[in-house]
Amino acid sequence: MGLKKRSKVTALFNMSSLTDIIFLLLIFFMLTSSLVAPNALNLKLPGQSNANTPPTDKNIDAVVVFNDCSFTFNGDKKTASSLETTLRQKARAERNYTVTIAYRTKTPTECVVTAMDISRRLSINGILVSPKAR
Repeated sequence: MGLKKRSKVTALFNMSSLTDIIFLLLIFFMLTSSLVAPNALNLKLPGQSNANTPPTDKNIDAVVVFNDCSFTFNGDKKTASSLETTLRQKARAERNYTVTIAYRTKTPTECVVTAMDISRRLSINGILVSPKAR
């Protein structure tokens, strides 16, 4: 009998199915990444202000954030809720209201972000100042 047994294994690998899967994953991640809303603060850089009149020293108030997450507004001690109430009243009174937000060294970031978030919610121009000593 002239039957030959074929037991030879081929060493070829078909890449077409692998590239299909990679392209499908690429399309999936491109579509889902455009749907995700960024969770960041909208910072205004110098020169990007929409206001017609630049703020003067007369209408800029100072907020200082301390290590224990307490605040001062122009020297008066405030909590986060009372600071928001005060800033809301000032923002209603003035059209182009600006606040400087200063913080002490070693202040937790969450406390500084709280003050920045309050100013963002109330549409107040917030200027972040470098840390103060003490």
